[in-house]
Amino acid sequence: MSNKKFRLLTRRQVLRCAGLAMSAAAISRLGLQSARAATYPERPIKIIVPFAPAGPTDIMARILAQNLGAAIGGNIITENRSGAGGNLGIGYVSHAEPDGYTLLVSSSAYVVNPGLYAKVPYDPYKDFAPVAELGTSPNVILIDPKLGINSIAELIARAKAHPDELNYASPGIGTTPHLSGELLKIAGGINITHVPFSGAAPAIQALLGGVTQLAVAALPPAHPYIESGALKALALTGAHRWFDLKDVPTMVELGYKDFVAETFQALLAPAKTPPEIVEKLAAKSIEVLKRPEINKQLLDNGFEVIANGPDGLRRRIAEEVPKWRELIAKAGIQPV
Repeated sequence: MSNKKFRLLTRRQVLRCAGLAMSAAAISRLGLQSARAATYPERPIKIIVPFAPAGPTDIMARILAQNLGAAIGGNIITENRSGAGGNLGIGYVSHAEPDGYTLLVSSSAYVVNPGLYAKVPYDPYKDFAPVAELGTSPNVILIDPKLGINSIAELIARAKAHPDELNYASPGIGTTPHLSGELLKIAGGINITHVPFSGAAPAIQALLGGVTQLAVAALPPAHPYIESGALKALALTGAHRWFDLKDVPTMVELGYKDFVAETFQALLAPAKTPPEIVEKLAAKSIEVLKRPEINKQLLDNGFEVIANGPDGLRRRIAEEVPKWRELIAKAGIQPV
């Protein structure tokens, strides 16, 4: 055997050995990852809510945490980190350790903020691993019953007869309720003043306290006040009427084509969270959401359960980031 042939054979052997070593390492890593997923969680999990307590995202997060914790055999706590329209809490989770112990439950602010702010502390496509699309809620246009306004037509007539007299509360600049209010102004050709608050609960309290005459909010925190008669719902911005608010029309039914603006809730993890952990969280979240008693609890709180996994949530993010960016531009809202 020539030296050349001997060297070539040795090189092949070296490459083969290297390949076997790499395969062994990959198998070892897979084994470690599978073991890590099997024992997860080994300590409490924290879900960050980037809004004030008692709002729709907080309600969803707490219902999910209570039931998901038991489903995965661990303890889940919720923590509110509100500020900057949700950016503070979302940004915090985007920089958290990707180990499955710090998660995010966010509203549509996650897809709205990139078009609303000149700079956000996260990339909606790259900085998170989608886990599950939890549910969605229509927004509702609310009014103080003492004003004697009983329909959207009457509201528009009052606003035109008394320009700049009416104002409306929202959970904050760039939230889907705020954008719904701006769409109402465009569709009705009216001017009502926007008064932003730090969440849905403070916005509704402002209306109840007479600080504003109107409010636009996601349905969950408003629902009890509509049922009690403390507030009157003039219209919903969802695709269809709500099951126990049959007398409240949608904006589409009232002739405002394409006036559909809903608030969705989603569970996300920091990017590079082990896929096995993401899959486990997704499977258990969907399992919890599909339980009849949990489904009913969420429905009673104003949520329509979606229960989509990572792929469904990823598609929604890809569709809604440009959708809201376009709407913000159409409404003439300048990035802040």
